[in-house]
Amino acid sequence: MLNRRILRIKAFKILYSSMLSGNVSLEEAESRLDQSCEATRDLYVFMMGVISPLTAVARDRIEAARKKFNPTDQERNPNMKFADNALAKFLESDPDFCKALEKRKFSWDQYDLIIKKIYNTICGREYFRKYMESPESSIAEDCRLFIKIFEKEFEDDGELALILEDMSLYWNDDLAYALTYCCKSLEAIARGARWSMPPLYLSDIKKASLTGNPARQMAVESDKAFVHKLLQNAFAGYDRYVGMISECLANWEKDRIVGTDMSLIVCGIAEAETLPTIPVKVTINEYVEISKFYGTPKSRIFVNGVLDRVIMRLVNEGKISKTV
Repeated sequence: MLNRRILRIKAFKILYSSMLSGNVSLEEAESRLDQSCEATRDLYVFMMGVISPLTAVARDRIEAARKKFNPTDQERNPNMKFADNALAKFLESDPDFCKALEKRKFSWDQYDLIIKKIYNTICGREYFRKYMESPESSIAEDCRLFIKIFEKEFEDDGELALILEDMSLYWNDDLAYALTYCCKSLEAIARGARWSMPPLYLSDIKKASLTGNPARQMAVESDKAFVHKLLQNAFAGYDRYVGMISECLANWEKDRIVGTDMSLIVCGIAEAETLPTIPVKVTINEYVEISKFYGTPKSRIFVNGVLDRVIMRLVNEGKISKTV
């Protein structure tokens, strides 16, 4: 599930928060890293769990309209397509999905106001109107509808962001990635697959796809090992790397460097120095991209310049050697 970009972000965040507090051991930092990784999958499960509550709101609205003293013809004979969608029934009857929700004690019951607000928004969308007017009725079409809902209705919802922040401090910034995996699951269900919990690391998915080919499975590098080695080396070598950064910035004092930039650059040097299978250019590009979201407006140029300078010096000194 987790690719190396998001793993780098998680390692950087743990390093930054650990150095900021100043009293976190490597063991504690690695434990927090594991919790952060698992939290992204938890968020995916929580968001998949919104499908049934949204469907229930539609059913409740229809029943309330039918019970009016003098309902209209449309209220007496409503379009039940969304209220009876097959996807919600499919997930409600899936024991593995129900266990995943129950194990995590996830429920949308206390968030009924946001569920109703989102349903009201969906009802006004053009894609929903087309879905309701379409004569097709299939779980594949229901999946396509919910893919649009996941793509369009959640990521920029400020109220939802506050709810997620309150539920887990590790869910900050992970919503877009979790929603992407919700869509992947719905695409698989639309093709006839059962719901299944995605493996936590992308490398595990690659290995599973190579079942029956042990040699190729062994060649797949573990993403869990990658992110732990990255954090371990950045953590253990932090002071040494900060010294390297200071040396290449003759007119700067390290206290003038933004803390997020410092942690990003340290992670980049640690990756370049201790992970020989990753090309230098890939490492630099990855941390420059991350700096666009977690630094200042000038971080991209600063991180790129410092990383390039320090890493090239280490390459020239023979301290960085790549196998690719």
